[in-house]
Amino acid sequence: MSFSKEIIKSLAEEALLPQEEYMFVGKKKKQLSIGLPCETTLKEHRIPLTPEAVKVLVSNGHKVYVETNAGIRINFQDKDYSEAGASIIYNPKEVFKKDMVLKVTPPSKEEISWMNPGSTLMSALQYSKDLKVSIVELMKKKITAIGWDLIKDNEGIFPGIRAMSEIAGNASILLASEILSHHENGQGVMMGGISGVPPTEVVILGAGTVGEFATRASLGLGASVKIFDNSIYRLRRIQNDLGQRIYTSIIQPSELLKALKTADVVIGALRPVNGRTPVVVTSEMVSQMKFGSVIIDVSIDRGGCFETSETTTHDKPTFQKYGVIHYGVPNIASRFAKTASMALSNIFQPILLTMGEAGGCENMIKINSGFRHSVYIFQGALTNEIIGSVFDLPYKNIDLLIATL
Repeated sequence: MSFSKEIIKSLAEEALLPQEEYMFVGKKKKQLSIGLPCETTLKEHRIPLTPEAVKVLVSNGHKVYVETNAGIRINFQDKDYSEAGASIIYNPKEVFKKDMVLKVTPPSKEEISWMNPGSTLMSALQYSKDLKVSIVELMKKKITAIGWDLIKDNEGIFPGIRAMSEIAGNASILLASEILSHHENGQGVMMGGISGVPPTEVVILGAGTVGEFATRASLGLGASVKIFDNSIYRLRRIQNDLGQRIYTSIIQPSELLKALKTADVVIGALRPVNGRTPVVVTSEMVSQMKFGSVIIDVSIDRGGCFETSETTTHDKPTFQKYGVIHYGVPNIASRFAKTASMALSNIFQPILLTMGEAGGCENMIKINSGFRHSVYIFQGALTNEIIGSVFDLPYKNIDLLIATL
C-alpha cells in the first residue's frame, strides 16, 4: 500500500502535535482525624502515641485530638502534645466524636455510646465477660473495629503482641527478683547469686517471645534456667536465638515436677490454645514446691497455666498458696507504661501514616492483608469467627465484604 505525499505530510505534522496521555491515578491521600482519650481501665497508664509521634502525624497533614491529662501518668504533659501540634480536649465525649478513636484498652459501654456511627475504633481486643456487650454495641453503631494486637506485619509477625511480650518477659524476672529479695515475704535471695553461692533456679513454661526474653534476663543475672514447651520447634529456635545450649524439655509431668521442686522462680508463659492457656501445673505440684518460691503467671490474662493462679491487681499483686508466692497481674506491661507507650507508638505511627497515604482506613483494609487480619467488625458486621462462635453471634468473611465495595 502506498500513500500520497500529502497524506504522509499530514501524518508527520499530526505526530508533532501534543498527544493525550493516559496516566494512572492513585488513591487520594486522606487527612485523618484521630482522638486519643484517657485510659479509664484500672492502673492502665499507657498511651498509644507519644508527643514525638503526634508531631510526625501533624506534620503530614493529620489532626490529633488528645484528652487533657491523657499522658500525665507517664510524664507526658498537655503542653508536650500541644507543642507537637495536637489539640487538647477537655470533654472526653468530644474525643470519642472523632473519625478514629485510638486506645490501648477496649472502650467501655459508655464510651462506645459517645462514638459517632460509622467511625473507626482501634484498641486491643481482650476476651472478657463484657466483650459480647461491647461487640453488640459496636455493631449497632456500624463501627469498624480494629484490634491492634491482631495486626500482622509483612513477615506475619504480630508487632504489638511481640513488643508487649518482650516487655513482659523482661519484667517477669525483674518482678520475681523484687519478690525474692523482699525483707518481709520473700526469701531474702538475690536473683542469680554471687561467687561461692549457688545460682537461683528459674523454670520457664513456654518458649515463645515472653519465654525468650525471660530467659535472656535470667541468664544475664546469672540464674540457672530450664525451659519447658510442647513444641520441639520452639525449643530448638530459642536455643539458636540465644546462641547457647540450655536445659530444654517437652512438658512431661514427671520431669516438670522434678524441676519445680528445686525452683526458686517459675514463669508461666505458655501460649493459649483455642483462646485459653492450658493448665500444666496442678495444685498438687505447687504444694511440692519450695516454701517462699515465686510463681509469675504471665499467661493469667488467658486463664493462666497454674491451677492455683488467681487474677491480682497492681495494688495487691501477690498472694500465697502452699507457701508459694503467686503473682497474677494480667497486664504486666502497664507497670512499665512509658516504655510500653513508646513501643506502641513506634507501631501505630507508621500504620497511621500508611493509612493516610492509602486514602483512609477502608482502603487500608482493602490493600493490606496484615491490617485486614486485625479487623473484627467492619462497618457493623462481625468478621471474627472465634468471637462469633464463642458468643453465638453471626459473622461474615471480611474478604467477601470488601469485595462488594
